[in-house]
Amino acid sequence: MEYNDQMKNRVKRIEGQLRGILKMMEENKDCKEVITQLSAARTAIDRTIGVVVSSNLVECVREAEERGESTEELVQQAVNLLVKSR
Repeated sequence: MEYNDQMKNRVKRIEGQLRGILKMMEENKDCKEVITQLSAARTAIDRTIGVVVSSNLVECVREAEERGESTEELVQQAVNLLVKSR
């Protein structure tokens, strides 16, 4: 799997969010503000997981079709990854 710049930038952005949250905690910011930011980070992680899984699925399906193989198992594995990540 090749991770493109878009995926890497998403992870870098999440890293920045998490550093900001840690700073908020160290500064004893309000619980609601911290939870709001944690929720935003979780959403960003969930979306990044979706991007990585879907990109990988497209690549794997393309390769399987070129070899004349069934893609049903690949799709099921992708679905399982998404379900497990929740």
